[in-house]
Amino acid sequence: MSETNETRPAEETGSGNFIHTFITEDIAKNGRFAGQRVHTRFPPEPNGYLHIGHAKAICVDFGTAEKFCGLCNLRMDDTNPTKEGTEYVNAIQEDIHWLGFDWGSRFHYASDYFDTMYELAVKLIQKSLAYVCELTPEQMHENRGDLTHPAVSPYRDRPTAENLDLFARMKAGEFEDGRMTLRAKIDLTSGNFNLRDPVLYRINHMPHHRTGGKWCIYPMYDFAHPIEDAIEGITHSLCTLEFEDHRPLYEWVINNIDLPAKPRQIEFARLGINNTVMSKRKLRKLVEGNYVTGWDDPRMPTLCGLRRRGFTPASIRTFCERIGVSKVNSTVEYGFLEHCLREDLNQTAQRTMAVLHPIKLVLTNYPADKTETFEMENNPERPQDGSHTVTFSRELWIEAGDFLEMPVKGYRRLFPGNEVRLKAAYIVRCTGCEKAEDGSVTTVYAEYDPATRGGDTPDGRKVRGTIHWVDAKNCADAEIHLYGSLFTVPEPEQEDDFLKVLNPSSLEVLPNCKVEPTLQQADAKTPFQFMREGYFCFDKDSTPQHMVFNRSVSLKDSFKPRKK
Repeated sequence: MSETNETRPAEETGSGNFIHTFITEDIAKNGRFAGQRVHTRFPPEPNGYLHIGHAKAICVDFGTAEKFCGLCNLRMDDTNPTKEGTEYVNAIQEDIHWLGFDWGSRFHYASDYFDTMYELAVKLIQKSLAYVCELTPEQMHENRGDLTHPAVSPYRDRPTAENLDLFARMKAGEFEDGRMTLRAKIDLTSGNFNLRDPVLYRINHMPHHRTGGKWCIYPMYDFAHPIEDAIEGITHSLCTLEFEDHRPLYEWVINNIDLPAKPRQIEFARLGINNTVMSKRKLRKLVEGNYVTGWDDPRMPTLCGLRRRGFTPASIRTFCERIGVSKVNSTVEYGFLEHCLREDLNQTAQRTMAVLHPIKLVLTNYPADKTETFEMENNPERPQDGSHTVTFSRELWIEAGDFLEMPVKGYRRLFPGNEVRLKAAYIVRCTGCEKAEDGSVTTVYAEYDPATRGGDTPDGRKVRGTIHWVDAKNCADAEIHLYGSLFTVPEPEQEDDFLKVLNPSSLEVLPNCKVEPTLQQADAKTPFQFMREGYFCFDKDSTPQHMVFNRSVSLKDSFKPRKK
């Protein structure tokens, strides 16, 4: 393939959509599909969970249909029973619906067409365009030739009657796995090795998740896919770039089967993201080897993992839209995906206070029996979201990192003699601390200024630091999960053993965090911004009695948009 792979900063990397240009030409007055309704499809194999790379294909397939007021089918490409199953079928449907797309009644399985595919294969034999071959996969590879030598098959000239008989016996289960294949008779000298008599059917005695033991021969993807498209009346078969060299075979099948529809295949570059893997085989290895907790582990690039981590459909669709559609393979920065999430959550997340590494702050001059309330706005970006009430008393929880007994240069938070503003409450001056036997700080002492309620400074003095807090008398406990990259290198796919570059620090569990008690009654689907800490969501295992939060993304955005 002539396309190269490059790493690009992911900011508006797309410069137009060439697929839409092609389709516009195709449906024009004199175009290939003039007068026809644009019809696309998304055809995943149900042998694993969808990941962020599939999200791009989903947006391309369904989004293209939406743009042209057309249709998009969902089709399970279940032609290989080895690792396919209903679990994956259900998960795929859930993920697509979560992204905001729907296929209506146009839900199909490749296995719906097994009888038709077999009949079409028989007709190819009758036309002397297919034959039964007894070469093993190893022998077939040895005899595939090179650019100066043709491929060889001693079975290419079998009589038609013998091929029909053997193919029927393959279907009847007379031969063991790998004993025979059905191959197309195309061109053993072709410079495109996909046309050197490719395999159309192979023997596999494993039961199918839908057809059970009815079939022991199964069509190869390159044979099945164009037939499925033609049966369903697909106009544009949108595929990732690795299928470009397969397009001549796609067209050969379309032109030699007895179906009226003639779809057009168009290829685009697949999505690559650094610091993760998106091979289903490798993702399965992570799951089955217990390197992660499951397909929906929040460190996984699967859509169910991203959903559990707190990614939103809008952020993923924005990400896919902004990276654009290209004919050049590229790797996009994971930071840009996080950037899109921050943009969305900044508009939608409810603000609240949580202390992840708590130490006690005691206001020595605040009445011990007093409690007062403050109103906290839920989202400054959306005044219509209103506010919620927080309580304030003599003892508070603050972040351990918000106090230093011996401050470093530029430190503006609590240290003896310094003033800080408690978010929405008062200005306090630190007077000292108490330590445990090991030297760690357990309690910080301060005095509050009652004239500064709401954080105001009537005398105009400057207070540069502001910290958040939680009322120690009225708070809830929570467990918080912080996530980092699953791998220690930017391109784990390139490693000889990707498991050796797993990041042992990709998950940090904080068991003793303090949060506002209102979170116990919050909607489990609501995203939150824990002030100064990041964006968080309830984990699926969270309960009001044991709240568990996942950090979706930090507040700090390391992604730098490319200058235009």
